[in-house]
Amino acid sequence: MSLQERDKKHIWHPLTQHKTSTSSLGIVSANTALLWDEGGNKYIDGIASWYTAMYGHCHPYITSKVAAQMLKLDQVVFSGFTHEPAVELSEKLIEILPNNQQKLFFSDNGSTSVEIAIKMAMQYHFNKGEKRTALLAFEDGFHGDTFGAMSVSGLSVYNGPFEDLLLNVHRIPVPNGNNNPEVLKLAAELISEHNIAGFIYEPLVQGAAAMKMNNAEGLNDLLQLCNENNIITIADEVMTGFGKTGKNFASEYMETQPDIICLSKALTAGLLPMAITTCTQDIYDAFYSDELAKGLFHGHTYTANPLACRAAIAGIELLQTDEMQANIKRIETSHLSFASTIKDHPKVKNVRQLGVIFAFDLNIEMERYGNTRNQLFDFFMKRGVFLRPLGNTIYILPPYVISEEELNTIYKTIEASLELF
Repeated sequence: MSLQERDKKHIWHPLTQHKTSTSSLGIVSANTALLWDEGGNKYIDGIASWYTAMYGHCHPYITSKVAAQMLKLDQVVFSGFTHEPAVELSEKLIEILPNNQQKLFFSDNGSTSVEIAIKMAMQYHFNKGEKRTALLAFEDGFHGDTFGAMSVSGLSVYNGPFEDLLLNVHRIPVPNGNNNPEVLKLAAELISEHNIAGFIYEPLVQGAAAMKMNNAEGLNDLLQLCNENNIITIADEVMTGFGKTGKNFASEYMETQPDIICLSKALTAGLLPMAITTCTQDIYDAFYSDELAKGLFHGHTYTANPLACRAAIAGIELLQTDEMQANIKRIETSHLSFASTIKDHPKVKNVRQLGVIFAFDLNIEMERYGNTRNQLFDFFMKRGVFLRPLGNTIYILPPYVISEEELNTIYKTIEASLELF
């Protein structure tokens, strides 16, 4: 019996309506930018498996480091204990983060990193004797599937059944360079009318909103406004972090740095689940007290798992190599060339690119997970290219180790897909 057939018996997949979806493809191995299914078919992973395996699948440097760690210390509770991989990771991460970040709080995934950030922002004010219960966020943002993360997300396809149960959140459009003054004015009005504790945002690129990009100058103005009003700023870099935008973190494109940063996905190079919420010394100090209740009482069983920490250390070391930095520049150059090739096609609009992130919209209407979108997905897969269109948006976010030949195959397959419509 195939993996597909066995899978159907018991497994409920994410983001899937099983009554209308096709079977889940059985993947048996992966290497560099390639995946193989149980039938021996090969696929180019054009999205680094949801932006995680940025240094390639099964990278021998990472797997060897984790294998060695596995024989020494696999897991230990992180409340009341510490260990070398966690300490070393904290040191290496602080070296490459924006220089105002000083403290790290470990958790399990992107959603929990956001939950913790929201708790930090709201309890920060509570600990200082000030009640602030509202949050500010961008329209169409996505920050995860747990309740706090859902609350600050703006995509109703994910949130619909839970709208009446969510936190108090006020939304503003993303600044796009043309509407910056209007967005800033609206934010100022909301701040004056509501007791806003924190502002959460995806810096420069909103991943789940189909790689919608925002303007660095406009975002910087919003961050300054928040600083002036003692509003905690939270950069959700779960998607954008670790080189994808051409810098280590998208926040580096702004002069004003966030108070809190959320990290996951590429943090552990696609090998193991882990997340980190980083913050400034000022945030940490608001919880540092003789009063037990002022502490941040949040924890996960696998917090700072030694194996995940070791994978993250190895990933940071690879990111800092000349080879990976050159690969990022190479992919960026290839994307720019492809953009010039298709930007004037009648079926293409709104071509956009930042670092290794490339996206454009098809000049047709399409449901986010509708039949036409699924036909497009199948078209790519039959040609050995794994891309996941977001409605009418086609995007590429490949592993840094992808070859030029593999990139060109992706480009040519996308060009061929334009003739479907």
